[in-house]
Amino acid sequence: MKRFAALALTCALAVPVYAQNIATVNGKAITEKQLDEFVALLIEQGANDSPQLREQVKQELIGRQVVVQAAEKAGLEKRADVKQEIELARQGILVRTLMSDYLKKNPVSDADVTAEYETLKKQEAGKQEYKVRHVLVEDEQEAKKLLADIKAKKVTFDEAAKKHSIDTGSGQRGGDLGWASSDNYVPSFSQAVQALKKGELSPNPVESEFGWHIIQVDDSRALQFPELSEVKPQIEDMMRQTKLNEYQESLFKAADIK
Repeated sequence: MKRFAALALTCALAVPVYAQNIATVNGKAITEKQLDEFVALLIEQGANDSPQLREQVKQELIGRQVVVQAAEKAGLEKRADVKQEIELARQGILVRTLMSDYLKKNPVSDADVTAEYETLKKQEAGKQEYKVRHVLVEDEQEAKKLLADIKAKKVTFDEAAKKHSIDTGSGQRGGDLGWASSDNYVPSFSQAVQALKKGELSPNPVESEFGWHIIQVDDSRALQFPELSEVKPQIEDMMRQTKLNEYQESLFKAADIK
């Protein structure tokens, strides 16, 4: 009997901690495992594990169970629109998990990032960047008059931008757009910038999808390519997205779609 008692005690001690319930709602158990899994998700999102967090999660699980039971009692899960939402949520979770799992198995390495950085740097070699100002207005005739006034020194570029530009952000800075490659601008604006030398004003207003621009190039220089440390996160994100796009394309090609 002592041996059986000792064996029973050993078995009892061997029962996982996860068998414990942290609460019951109308007889339905909420387990410590459910709590730990919920906390783990929050930690992945940046939360810090603490007794306060666990208590909040416990109350959240209880609150959800109370409401879910009420919804089930009302038969809401049988409604067609609810079934559709549940199915869409299930699909979304599966898609997100599949993509996450793929990236874990096919990570972007530091070597990959460095190689991509060097490729991008070579592509930008020899390019110029410009310090540009502009005044943006809606009407061509207004743009022509402002340009004539600036050239005749009846008004300064700074004054014209602050008073008339509908691009209020740059307008308050006298039209200053800062340093940027011409590639950053829409084609017509980009072409006009590249045609101007340091200190030159556009001979005519330039039309774009945003309106009519009066453009002045204050300065130009060889493109300053950022250091790897500055752009590493962006390159990693770009490469991860490329991997996911290629993976999804491979899934489509392998699928029998009719």
